[in-house]
Formats: sequence, structure tokens, C-alpha cells
Amino acid sequence: MKQALAELMRMSRICRMVFATCLGSFILVIFYFQSMFQPVMRRNPFVVDGCCRKGSRNALQELYNPTQPELSGAAVLHQARRDQVVDACRVYSASSRKRRVLTPGDLKHLVVDEDHELIYCYVPKVACTNWKRVMMVLTGRGKYSDPMEIPSNEAHVPSNLKTLNQYSIAEINHRLKNYLKFLFVREPFERLVSAYRNKFTLKYNSSFHKRFGTRIVRRYRKNATQEALLNGADVKFKEFAEYLVDPATQRDGPLNEHWQTVYQLCHPCHIHYDMVGKYETLEEDANYVLRLVGVGESLRFPSYAKSTRTTDAMTAQFFSNISTQQQIQLYQLYKLDFLMFNYSIPSYLRLD
Repeated sequence: MKQALAELMRMSRICRMVFATCLGSFILVIFYFQSMFQPVMRRNPFVVDGCCRKGSRNALQELYNPTQPELSGAAVLHQARRDQVVDACRVYSASSRKRRVLTPGDLKHLVVDEDHELIYCYVPKVACTNWKRVMMVLTGRGKYSDPMEIPSNEAHVPSNLKTLNQYSIAEINHRLKNYLKFLFVREPFERLVSAYRNKFTLKYNSSFHKRFGTRIVRRYRKNATQEALLNGADVKFKEFAEYLVDPATQRDGPLNEHWQTVYQLCHPCHIHYDMVGKYETLEEDANYVLRLVGVGESLRFPSYAKSTRTTDAMTAQFFSNISTQQQIQLYQLYKLDFLMFNYSIPSYLRLD
């Protein structure tokens, strides 16, 4: 009798698991069909889809059918950037056997502004602190007026901004269809070196030293001192590169967001981004977004300290300290970001 009861309970658990799997598959199918068709379609700028506030144009309409003459030239540039993403995704899809579909859990980097019908996918080390500040101004309904008055740590408090994964499936699909979706990208290796410098060479980032530095030192440094094993505060870029390309790191789970690829953070082959801004033209592209929203006269994107930014020359110096094999492996890891966002292979890279 006890054996029969145990068997019955086991079958019940299996049934619940099957049900959960089927429900999850249903959610995935919704995103799958959206991702199949949206990236290769250009929006009809004359179709409103019922998304707009009565008596006004939203940012999406202004992007695809600008009424301001000064925005027309930029519209051509951003169409070219969208086409580049679509072409790269099509090539990748044709060459890959993997079928990746999204769930709400993949959408935690997409910040939503209901008032201005915007969705911003934030990418760490691409001015995301200032963009979060701007989004707090836009969504604050008068609480904030100057982005730079918002402390940087407050900009990263999750409860201060709403992300797309917090909505229902129907609400997610509605916003993906009707809101202007944008992201900002950066030359992949400059972004990578910037993340390394910020997280492993500054004393105040002890949490990263403990969480990642100790693991990296333990795995890749011969004859490490007890202090290095305990604190992980002096990770070398060569050790960081070895950590990134090690298959064991991939088995540990997704990379940390600061060095994860844009492809994995924002899913541009599944989500049709209306605008791709670039770090290299940050202020110009950011203020273009604000003009599309209609707040360009009252809100400007904050300037940044160019003297402290990671440059191409600085990146080349860091890459000169790693092996050719590591350079090739790192390029393969970030190759899609290079291709999708039209970044050339760096001249300092040794790929042969």
C-alpha cells in the first residue's frame, strides 16, 4: 500500500512538472512568433495601432515619419543601423542550429516609461547610469528635473524604474509592439576593458573582488598568495580574459551583466529595436531620443568625463598583454556584437 501511495505521489509530481513545462512553452511560443517576424519587418509609419495619446504624436511616429525637418537626416542614419542588425541576425539565424526564444525573465534589462511610451534596454558600461537618471526624470512626473541631481547609487535601485518583465504577457506584447524601443551600444572590447578597469582595479568595488576576483585568482593564478585568494583585489587582465573564454565559466551560468554581450542582454535578434544609439556619438544620439519624445527643449542628456573614459589606445594596450589565442577566443565571444552594430575588427587584434 505504501509503495503504491509513493508511486502515486511521484506520478503527481511528474504531471505537475509536465504542466509547468507546457505552460512555459506556451509563453515561449508567443515570443517566438513575435521574434520571427518583427526584426525583418519595417514599420509602416502611417499606422497608429491605437497606441498614442489623443491629440498628440508619440516618439515612435516621430521617428518613422518625422515632422521636424532637422530629424529627417537622423532618421536615415538610424534606419541604416536597424538594417545592419537585421542583416546580422539573419546571417546568424541561418548558420545556427539553436532556436532561442524569450521568456519574461529575459526582459529584466528593458526599462519602461509609460508616460512617453519608451522602452530602454540598458547595457552596463554604455552610459547606463546617466540613462537611468534620465529615465527617472521622464517617469518621475515632476519628482526630478535634473538628472545629475540623482545620486548614481539611487539610479541603480531596482524599485526606482519599472522593467518589462514585471508586466503580464499581454502587456509585454502590447508595449513591444507600440512603444519606441532603443538601446545604446559601444565598441565591444572598449566596453570589456572599461568593465575590467571599473570592477577589478578600483578599491571600492570590493564586492566584485570577493565575488569574481577570488574565483579568478583561485582558478588561474599559480602560487597565489593567501591575501590574493582571500580578497581577489588584484586580478590581472590576462586572468580576466582567461576566465571569460574558459568553458567552465560558461557552465557556471550567464556572464555578469557588465561583461555579458549586448546580444544576450537585449536580444536584438528577437526584439525589433527602433533605435540603436552609439557610445561614440552618445550625446548626439541621446538628445535625438529626447527630441523624439518631445522634451528636447527642457531636458538634455548629461555630459560625461572624457578624460576618464576607456579609449581605443588604452584597449589596445590591455590586449597586447594577452595571447593570440585569447584574442581570437574573445573575438569569437563578442563577434555578434561586432557584426550587429557595425564595429570593425580592431587593428591591434592578432587573428592569424
